[in-house]
Amino acid sequence: MNGKFCYASVKSISTSTRRLGKGSGGQLTDSNKTGLIYILAVFIFMLGGAYAGVPLYKVFCQATGLGGQAVKGHDTDKIETMEKVDRKIVVKFNADVASSMRWNFKPQQTEVTVYPGETALAFYTAKNPTDKPIIGISTYNVLPYEAGQYFNKIQCFCFEEQRLNPNEQCLSSPLA
Repeated sequence: MNGKFCYASVKSISTSTRRLGKGSGGQLTDSNKTGLIYILAVFIFMLGGAYAGVPLYKVFCQATGLGGQAVKGHDTDKIETMEKVDRKIVVKFNADVASSMRWNFKPQQTEVTVYPGETALAFYTAKNPTDKPIIGISTYNVLPYEAGQYFNKIQCFCFEEQRLNPNEQCLSSPLA
């Protein structure tokens, strides 16, 4: 009797494992097909979100002014009609480089004193001290964040890929 019981349980286990996930003829069941479609859809959505995240964040920051992005301005037609105000503003510049970026990146001047409505240029130097070419992308922000809406960026090397060959140095104007 003991042998029959073991034989029956082995037979039922092997029968149930043969039916797991497959219908007749080795085909996937409808519930498994649906699950597979959901998993693939989530994977594709996450992959698309990874690629679209940076451009969407950039657009969001430019539209809302969050992250120090200048919102108003960026229109060269307004420059000619801007009027000077009799109050000086000191604009300070810095350069932060990601730890994985091997460039030497620094502003040519640490600060510029301007009157509101006045145009000023700021230059940065970037150097690749390595023996390999490196491609980098720079961004800018304005602090305090509330001041970002009053800056009118005329020309910038920001958000464009910059390739520096080994030991190459370039001078760029990020904010005008």
